[in-house]
Amino acid sequence: QVQLVESGGGLVQAGGSLRLSCTASGRTFTWHAMGWFRQAPGKEREFVAGVRWSGINTNYADSVKGRFTISRDKDKNTVSLQMNSLKPTDTAVYYCATRLSPRIGPPPPEYEYWGQGTQVTVST
Repeated sequence: QVQLVESGGGLVQAGGSLRLSCTASGRTFTWHAMGWFRQAPGKEREFVAGVRWSGINTNYADSVKGRFTISRDKDKNTVSLQMNSLKPTDTAVYYCATRLSPRIGPPPPEYEYWGQGTQVTVST
């Protein structure tokens, strides 16, 4: 079993930054993939960024490339998502998830464990 807890969401103006964190407890392995996803009202959950728990190999959705950075803090068993140059279209509930596979990326149904989500709201 793996437990994931997100933190760091909030309200920010367009152009601002936020840092999300996902702390894992339980059985995680360096070759497992971890992903950040988001879901806006009325839309499907979409992949945002992913990394292996080892911190090696990353993958990003085209919509966030160059603005978001995913990283692993091994000492704290935490994966963070640094979000810069935020846009109102980034407004969503952000979830972290992990899967018992090394493949990074979508689709969401292939991830076995999910956090509870954290709201990110970007105002104009």
